[in-house]
Amino acid sequence: SELNILALYGLYTALVLLLQVTGAQSQLGMGYLLSSRDEHRTLTGITARLDRALTNSITAMALFAPAILLLHAKSAFGDSTLTAAQVFLVARVLYVPAYGFGLTGLRTLFWIVGFAATVILYLIALLAP
Repeated sequence: SELNILALYGLYTALVLLLQVTGAQSQLGMGYLLSSRDEHRTLTGITARLDRALTNSITAMALFAPAILLLHAKSAFGDSTLTAAQVFLVARVLYVPAYGFGLTGLRTLFWIVGFAATVILYLIALLAP
Protein backbone atom coordinates (compact mmCIF):
# COMPACT_ATOMS: atom_id res chain seq x y z
CA SER A 1 0.00 0.00 0.00
CA GLU A 2 0.99 3.64 -0.29
CA LEU A 3 1.41 3.92 3.48
CA ASN A 4 3.76 0.93 3.44
CA ILE A 5 5.75 2.59 0.68
CA LEU A 6 6.04 5.69 2.86
CA ALA A 7 7.29 3.50 5.73
CA LEU A 8 9.75 1.71 3.43
CA TYR A 9 11.11 5.02 2.19
CA GLY A 10 11.53 6.16 5.79
CA LEU A 11 13.53 3.02 6.56
CA TYR A 12 15.58 3.46 3.40
CA THR A 13 16.40 7.04 4.36
CA ALA A 14 17.47 5.79 7.80
CA LEU A 15 19.78 3.29 6.06
CA VAL A 16 21.29 6.08 3.96
CA LEU A 17 21.85 8.02 7.20
CA LEU A 18 23.70 5.06 8.72
CA LEU A 19 25.89 4.73 5.62
CA GLN A 20 26.68 8.45 5.69
CA VAL A 21 27.50 8.42 9.41
CA THR A 22 29.73 5.37 8.97
CA GLY A 23 31.65 7.12 6.22
CA ALA A 24 31.84 10.35 8.20
CA GLN A 25 33.15 8.49 11.23
CA SER A 26 35.96 6.95 9.20
CA GLN A 27 36.91 10.32 7.69
CA LEU A 28 36.36 12.65 10.65
CA GLY A 29 36.72 10.38 13.67
CA MET A 30 34.28 9.60 16.45
CA GLY A 31 35.65 12.40 18.63
CA TYR A 32 34.66 15.00 16.07
CA LEU A 33 31.21 13.47 15.52
CA LEU A 34 30.56 13.49 19.28
CA SER A 35 31.77 17.08 19.64
CA SER A 36 29.81 20.30 19.16
CA ARG A 37 31.43 20.52 15.71
CA ASP A 38 32.40 24.17 16.13
CA GLU A 39 35.35 23.49 13.84
CA HIS A 40 34.12 22.85 10.29
CA ARG A 41 35.51 19.78 8.57
CA THR A 42 34.70 18.70 5.04
CA LEU A 43 33.72 15.25 3.88
CA THR A 44 35.18 13.97 0.63
CA GLY A 45 34.51 11.38 -2.04
CA ILE A 46 31.62 8.95 -1.77
CA THR A 47 30.92 10.04 1.82
CA ALA A 48 30.43 13.65 0.70
CA ARG A 49 28.13 12.49 -2.09
CA LEU A 50 26.17 10.32 0.37
CA ASP A 51 25.85 13.34 2.64
CA ARG A 52 24.32 15.35 -0.21
CA ALA A 53 22.14 12.40 -1.24
CA LEU A 54 20.90 12.13 2.36
CA THR A 55 19.94 15.81 2.42
CA ASN A 56 18.13 15.36 -0.87
CA SER A 57 16.40 12.22 0.41
CA ILE A 58 15.10 14.06 3.45
CA THR A 59 13.77 16.83 1.21
CA ALA A 60 12.08 14.20 -0.97
CA MET A 61 10.51 12.69 2.16
CA ALA A 62 9.25 16.12 3.22
CA LEU A 63 7.42 16.37 -0.12
CA PHE A 64 6.32 12.75 -0.51
CA ALA A 65 4.91 12.14 2.98
CA PRO A 66 2.27 14.92 2.93
CA ALA A 67 1.04 13.78 -0.49
CA ILE A 68 0.53 10.24 0.82
CA LEU A 69 -1.10 11.47 4.02
CA LEU A 70 -3.45 13.78 2.08
CA LEU A 71 -4.50 10.92 -0.15
CA HIS A 72 -5.06 8.73 2.89
CA ALA A 73 -7.13 11.43 4.61
CA LYS A 74 -9.27 11.76 1.49
CA SER A 75 -9.56 7.96 1.07
CA ALA A 76 -8.25 8.56 -2.45
CA PHE A 77 -5.84 5.66 -2.84
CA GLY A 78 -6.21 3.75 -6.09
CA ASP A 79 -4.25 2.08 -8.83
CA SER A 80 -2.73 5.36 -10.04
CA THR A 81 -1.60 6.44 -6.56
CA LEU A 82 -0.07 3.05 -5.87
CA THR A 83 1.78 3.12 -9.17
CA ALA A 84 3.04 6.68 -8.56
CA ALA A 85 4.19 5.74 -5.05
CA GLN A 86 5.97 2.64 -6.37
CA VAL A 87 7.68 4.68 -9.09
CA PHE A 88 8.75 7.22 -6.46
CA LEU A 89 10.24 4.51 -4.24
CA VAL A 90 12.14 2.77 -7.04
CA ALA A 91 13.47 6.07 -8.38
CA ARG A 92 14.63 7.20 -4.94
CA VAL A 93 16.24 3.83 -4.14
CA LEU A 94 18.19 4.07 -7.40
CA TYR A 95 19.00 7.76 -6.86
CA VAL A 96 21.26 7.25 -3.82
CA PRO A 97 23.73 4.77 -5.35
CA ALA A 98 23.72 6.79 -8.59
CA TYR A 99 24.68 9.85 -6.57
CA GLY A 100 27.14 7.95 -4.40
CA PHE A 101 28.99 6.52 -7.39
CA GLY A 102 28.93 9.83 -9.27
CA LEU A 103 26.61 8.72 -12.09
CA THR A 104 25.44 12.26 -12.78
CA GLY A 105 23.10 11.64 -15.73
CA LEU A 106 21.37 8.69 -14.09
CA ARG A 107 21.18 10.51 -10.76
CA THR A 108 19.36 13.39 -12.46
CA LEU A 109 17.01 11.03 -14.30
CA PHE A 110 16.09 9.22 -11.07
CA TRP A 111 15.55 12.56 -9.31
CA ILE A 112 13.23 13.78 -12.08
CA VAL A 113 11.22 10.53 -12.07
CA GLY A 114 10.81 10.59 -8.27
CA PHE A 115 9.88 14.26 -8.26
CA ALA A 116 7.37 13.79 -11.10
CA ALA A 117 5.75 10.90 -9.22
CA THR A 118 5.39 13.13 -6.17
CA VAL A 119 3.80 15.92 -8.20
CA ILE A 120 1.36 13.41 -9.70
CA LEU A 121 0.35 12.32 -6.20
CA TYR A 122 -0.41 15.94 -5.26
CA LEU A 123 -2.43 16.46 -8.43
CA ILE A 124 -4.47 13.34 -7.72
CA ALA A 125 -5.03 14.56 -4.14
CA LEU A 126 -6.23 17.94 -5.41
CA LEU A 127 -8.66 16.32 -7.84
CA ALA A 128 -10.02 13.84 -5.30
CA PRO A 129 -13.36 14.72 -3.72
